[in-house]
Amino acid sequence: MIIGTAGHIDHGKTTLVRALTGVETDRLKEEKARGISIELGYAYSPLPNGDVLGIIDVPGHEKFVHTMAAGAVGIDHALLVVAADDGVMPQTIEHLEILQLLGVKHGTVALTKADRVLPERLDDVRAEIQAILSVTALAGSPIFPTHAVQADDPGVAALRDHLHVQAQLMPARAQDGLFRLAVDRVFTLPGQGTVVTGTVFNGRVNVGDQLLHSASVQSVRVRSIHAQNQASDTGVAGQRCALNLAGIAKEDIQRGDWILDGRLLQATDRIDIRLHLLAEAPPLAQWTPVHVHMGTHKGTAHVALLQDQPIDPGTEVRAQLVLDAPVFALPGDRLILRNAQASRTIAGGMVVDPYAPARKRRSAERTAYLDALEQLVATASPAALIAQAPHGLPLSQLTRLTGRALDGAALPGTLRLPMADGDALLLDAARWQPLRARVLDTLERFHAKNPDEPGINAARLRRMALPGLVHNQHDALWAGLVEALLQDGSITASGAWLHLPGHSVQLTAAEQTLSEQLLPLLHAGRYDPPWVRDLAADTGTGEDAVRQLLRKLARQGQLFQVVKDLFYSAERMDELADIVQQLAAQAAHGEVEARAFRDATGLGRKRAIQIIECFDRLGYTRRVRDAHVLRPDAQWNRSR
Repeated sequence: MIIGTAGHIDHGKTTLVRALTGVETDRLKEEKARGISIELGYAYSPLPNGDVLGIIDVPGHEKFVHTMAAGAVGIDHALLVVAADDGVMPQTIEHLEILQLLGVKHGTVALTKADRVLPERLDDVRAEIQAILSVTALAGSPIFPTHAVQADDPGVAALRDHLHVQAQLMPARAQDGLFRLAVDRVFTLPGQGTVVTGTVFNGRVNVGDQLLHSASVQSVRVRSIHAQNQASDTGVAGQRCALNLAGIAKEDIQRGDWILDGRLLQATDRIDIRLHLLAEAPPLAQWTPVHVHMGTHKGTAHVALLQDQPIDPGTEVRAQLVLDAPVFALPGDRLILRNAQASRTIAGGMVVDPYAPARKRRSAERTAYLDALEQLVATASPAALIAQAPHGLPLSQLTRLTGRALDGAALPGTLRLPMADGDALLLDAARWQPLRARVLDTLERFHAKNPDEPGINAARLRRMALPGLVHNQHDALWAGLVEALLQDGSITASGAWLHLPGHSVQLTAAEQTLSEQLLPLLHAGRYDPPWVRDLAADTGTGEDAVRQLLRKLARQGQLFQVVKDLFYSAERMDELADIVQQLAAQAAHGEVEARAFRDATGLGRKRAIQIIECFDRLGYTRRVRDAHVLRPDAQWNRSR
C-alpha cells in the first residue's frame, strides 16, 4: 500500500512520517534550513506479513501544491495531517479537495501537536474535522491524536498499528495491464547510471524488459528494480519502484514523463474528460485557461465546452481540454485543474477519451462513443466500445484505450479482420449483416439503372455502398466484406467488375459470331493488340460495329478499354496487373514509375502510361506525383 500525506504547512507531516518510519524525508539543504518540505519525500516501513508500506510526504505550502498533486496521484490511502493548535487551515481544505478529485477513497487523520492544547480544544478540532470529512469519501475516517516529537508516543504507535493493518487488508491491484510508471524523480548513481522513481500505474515490469521513454521515444532496458525500497526482479501496479535504466541519460528525463510499454505510446493534445467543478470555483466559460496536473505531469490548457452554457460551480459535466503540450493518458486517469494563476484548485476530472477530435465534438455519434468509454472505465469490458463502432475498431486502438494486451479472437461476439500493417480490425458481429445488405442493395440498384453495364469495380462500389469507409483502418473491413460475399456466392467477379450472380450483358447471335473472330486477335496481340481500325480490316466489318461490340465485351468483363479504340483481353490485363504488383513490391516505397513499367513490358513510354492510367481509373492504382501506387483496398479480380 502507498500512503500519501496531506495537510497545511507546518502541521508536522514530515515529523510524523519520521516518527512512524524512522526516515527523514526532507533531504534537500533548503528544506533543512527552512524547516519546510519543498520536494516529495519517501519513506518505507516493513509490515508483519513481509510486505512494505510506502509513504509519500508532500509539501504543505500553497506554492508547492503542484508538487503535492504529483505525489498524491496513484496513492491508495490518504494520511490527512491537522495540527491541534491551528485546526483546519486553507491548505488542509485544498489538499482534501485534491484527494477527492483524484478519487482517493480511503484515509486516516493524524491530529498532531495534541500535547499543545487543552482537551476541550482537541475535542473541538476533532469535531471540525469530522464535519468536513462527512461530505467526502473519507467520511468516518479514524482520527489519532499524536505527539510525534515525543519518543514512544502512544498516539503514534496506535496510528502505526492502524496503518499496518490497513495495508495488510488492502487487496492487490490488478496486474493484467500494460506497464506504466509515472516518473516523479530522476537521478544517477555512480556505477549504475540513470535511475527513475515513481508509482506503477498499470501492469508489471521485470529486469531485462525493454520499455519506452514517453518524451523522447527512446528504447530503454531495465537493468535492476527496487520495489517498495527493496531489490526485486519485478515491480507491479500499486508499488513505488526505482528503475535503473540503460539506454538513456538523466538529462533526457524529467518529472511528468512516463516509462511504459510501447503499445501504449501515443501522444495527444486533446482529451475529453468528465469534469467536476468545485462549488467555490467561478463558472467555467469557453476557452478558460487552466493549469493541468495529470500523473506527475503539469502543463497548461484551455477548456473547450461541450455544452452551450458555462459550467456551473458544483456540477459535473463532460468537457474537452486542448493542451498546450502533448500528454500521455488512458481512460480513467485522474487529473486536477487549477486556475490560470495556478493559485487555486478549481476542478478535477477523469479522462474519458484521450484522443478527442477537434470537430463534431457534440454529435450523437460522439456522445455514444463517450458513453461507451465511460462504461469501459466502469466495467473494464470493451464490449460496449466495440458494439458502438459502426465500422469496427483496430485492435491497437483498443489496446491503448484499455491499457491491456487484448486477444481480439477471444472477445465474444466479435469478428477479427486482418489489416495490412499486421493489426486487426474488431467488428461487432451484429454490424456485419447490415453492411453486407448495403453492398448487395447498392449492386441491385446499379443493375436496375444500368442493365448494360457488367458491374462496378471494387473501389467505386465501396464509395457508393459505404461512403463512410474512408480511413485506412476501413480497408480491412471492405476487403473482408468483398471476400465473404464472393466466397458465399452473394456476388460474382468478372474481371475487374463485381456484380450479382446471373447478371450479364447478352450478345446477339451475330455479335457472338464476330466476337469469336475478334477475341483471338486481341489475345494474340499480347501487350500491343490491334486497334479497332485494324480489327475491322482483318474481319471485313465496319469500324462502328467492331467498336460497339468491343465496348459490349468490355462491359461483360472480357475486355478492357485502355484508350479510345484500343482494347486488351482480360487475360493480358491480368498479366499486366501482376507486373504492376511485382514492381510495387520491389520499390522502396511501393511506387511504380512509367519507365519501370515500360521496361518490364517492352512497350513504349506512351503505351505504358496509357495502361497504368487505365489501372488508376479501375481503382487498382492511384497516382502519387510522377508515380503510381497500389491502392490499400486494391483487389484485382482475375478473369481465370
